[in-house]
Amino acid sequence: SPEAVTEHFTLNFTITNLMFTTDLQTPNSRKFRSAEKIMKHYTDSLLQKSSIGPHFTGCKVTGFRSGRHGEDTKVDAVCSYKDNASLARFDREKLYQELSTMTNNVTKLGHYSLDRSSLYVDG
Repeated sequence: SPEAVTEHFTLNFTITNLMFTTDLQTPNSRKFRSAEKIMKHYTDSLLQKSSIGPHFTGCKVTGFRSGRHGEDTKVDAVCSYKDNASLARFDREKLYQELSTMTNNVTKLGHYSLDRSSLYVDG
């Protein structure tokens, strides 16, 4: 059987109740590491429950950016999964719909509020 290949996709969303600060841009800062750990927990737990769950291998937060006027924080992550013959073609629209449903129509991620128009999945 063909060997599984690791594939990647990007996941972006905006948190409306996490004020952006410049230390969120610094990968070695305490604030970045703390926020990164929390976001990884939330994204990984959601994706493990999705249709790619059995093949999902994890997300890595690649950065935090300022939202509108610094009031919001945009989250950028690269997520991975093992692609093999048993996995149907990666369907970013299906995954988007699943994540939308699991986040209460893109409004909640744990105790964070999301910008409804900010969820982006790109395979």
